[in-house]
Amino acid sequence: MGIINQLYKGETMRTLALGLISTIILGLGFTGCTDDKKTEQVKVEAKKTYTIKLAMTWPSNFPVFGDAVINFKNMAEAMSDGRLNIRIDSKNKHKAPFGVFDMVKSGQYEMGHSASYYWKGKVPNTLYFTTMPFGMTASEQFAWFYYDDGMKLMDEVYKEHNLYSFPGGNTGNQMGGWFQKEINTLDDLKGLKMRIPGFAGEVISKLGVNVTNIAPGELYTALDRGTIDALEWVGPSLDLRMGFHKVAPYYYTGWHEPATELQFLINRKFMDTLPKDLQEIIKVAMKTASYDMLTQSNHESGKNWATMKKEFPHIKVKTFPKDVMSAIRKANDELLVEKAAADPLAKKILDSQANYMKQIRPWTLLSDYSYLKSLEEKKKKKKKKKTLRYQR
Repeated sequence: MGIINQLYKGETMRTLALGLISTIILGLGFTGCTDDKKTEQVKVEAKKTYTIKLAMTWPSNFPVFGDAVINFKNMAEAMSDGRLNIRIDSKNKHKAPFGVFDMVKSGQYEMGHSASYYWKGKVPNTLYFTTMPFGMTASEQFAWFYYDDGMKLMDEVYKEHNLYSFPGGNTGNQMGGWFQKEINTLDDLKGLKMRIPGFAGEVISKLGVNVTNIAPGELYTALDRGTIDALEWVGPSLDLRMGFHKVAPYYYTGWHEPATELQFLINRKFMDTLPKDLQEIIKVAMKTASYDMLTQSNHESGKNWATMKKEFPHIKVKTFPKDVMSAIRKANDELLVEKAAADPLAKKILDSQANYMKQIRPWTLLSDYSYLKSLEEKKKKKKKKKTLRYQR
């Protein structure tokens, strides 16, 4: 019995050993298969293409704003080596210029291009990410977005709606608008029908202006037919093409939109499922197109303003009277207090912007403002010398 038991035990050990060796070999084989599958999957991902449908608020062939979207498309497609295919639909196609938020949120479109303050009726805190009256300049606001709290706060607002929002192109400082009648006193504002969106619209409505928002493609007709008495749009970069000077000769300098930032909207669920490299490509393309729009806007405004002065001398450039500006500033400050008191997140955003301005504005004054001021003083001295020479 002892010998039989030993033989049995020896056979059992051999069986167990052979089983263990077989398991290891099989395991190594499966690991190799898994690695092969992973490699194959990476190859498939590298070849897979993604179609992105993008809805914009602007009409077809709309300069500057539309150019920013086309620049984004071209860069993203080129950097992805064709893995991204972006289809742009203007408002002429989708028929809903102010429906972009909902269309991207629902997934009907993967992306959108519009302006954040258009959604204040749906989500009040989207208001603060376009521009604010008496607020930051374009360069200051870019810095706030990308090097301070701007992007984080914007994401805090948009994430609840299945959306990402990114800066989508800046116009720089905008003009105060086209008016059919001159504004001399506060009484001239009362009952005035004006297209002016965003926070500025709420501010000026406190002074008796009847505020409305009209899609870009309908602005000229509304002004020409008397549906509105005044409007603000952008500045010479886009205003000349719109033809507002033909029906409203008074062109006022700005206060309300010192750094109007458009936006790219992205369906959050869609973005999160994209490969990481394509996500980064989209972000880089958006950021580049956004900054490029600011430079293009400056270029077009300079060129178009020269044309307007030469070809349309009837345009009367005006600045709002001091008492009007004081009343606007007072209404703005009161509204800021109201908004902050009503909503903790609004307060958080407004405090962040105010604190950042306190930090960065002294440098803007020391650098840009001081430089421009010194040039103007030099021009005045030259002009004075020239006048004295003629007098002699």
